[in-house]
Amino acid sequence: MTPRVVGEDDHARFERPKRRTRPRTKLRPDYSDAEVGMVITIDRGRYTCLVGEDGDTREVIATKARQLGRKGVIVGDRARLVGDTSGAEGTLARIVEVLDRDSVLRRTADDDDPYERPIVANATQLVIVTALADPPPRTGMIDRVLVAGYDAGLQPLLCLTKADLGSPEELVAMYGPLDVPIEVTRPGADLTGLRRRLAGHRSVFIGHSGVGKSTLVNALIPDANRSTGVVNEVTGKGRHTSTAAYAIRLPQVPGIEGDSGWVIDTPGVRSFGLSHVSRDRIVAAFDDLPQYVADCPRGCTHEAGAEECGLDAAVARGDLSAERLASFRRMLVGERGGPGS
Repeated sequence: MTPRVVGEDDHARFERPKRRTRPRTKLRPDYSDAEVGMVITIDRGRYTCLVGEDGDTREVIATKARQLGRKGVIVGDRARLVGDTSGAEGTLARIVEVLDRDSVLRRTADDDDPYERPIVANATQLVIVTALADPPPRTGMIDRVLVAGYDAGLQPLLCLTKADLGSPEELVAMYGPLDVPIEVTRPGADLTGLRRRLAGHRSVFIGHSGVGKSTLVNALIPDANRSTGVVNEVTGKGRHTSTAAYAIRLPQVPGIEGDSGWVIDTPGVRSFGLSHVSRDRIVAAFDDLPQYVADCPRGCTHEAGAEECGLDAAVARGDLSAERLASFRRMLVGERGGPGS
């Protein structure tokens, strides 16, 4: 009997079957007609977005679409949503695209942390809330937050709370040379002046725990219902009461015309790293300083004692005040993590 010759084609039946997949397409879905909402808070992977025009808005709960990958979505973002955007109870939409941001306020956990942590997007004003007592003010922290705010292109505002417990004079003298606007408040005080500064802005509130941020937000927006806490008598530090950033529209009040503005309340912070901000960017944040540092030698730190620093030369010529230079150099110390930060 003649042995059967196994042909090449006969081996094909023993091979692993080939995967049958559709060819990839370079076409991507077009979401240009999708509804746009503003992310107002985030909780365990759920994004609450405000959709619609003023007077006809609704809150929509959404998840982040897979195609966004690791791209973060933060409070203040403007995002395109698909799916059920009715806002009805039990419904869920998807964020499929984050629109370009006008600004991003960032921080790092400490000055050795290489990772930037975005806090809020599209804010226009940074409100640094500091208590005058209980807990006492920490100027290093104020300086560091100011640096981050200037770097993000935000307009700063220093809000001093608990004026019934301490005097604002020292802080006013320290930050006056930087032309930082200052509002002083106390329990039960008239907040009309502060409301005027907030009008037309998306203002992000930053401050230590226990300084009265949430109390202030509740006074500005009675329906906000932000949690408040107390300060530890032993450590002098506050307890975190706000656990997530939350954007809330300010109510319209008599005497303030136009856009009343937004407040973005954030959890209290205990550290504010600045490893993501270079000294050149700090200098560039001020309109009055770059012209003088152009004469500095290469690698100048601009600190006190730096040889041939153009800032010292500007003071000697009378072009820059000594108080202004001292204020700027205090911020540089804060940028390095100096005392009181």
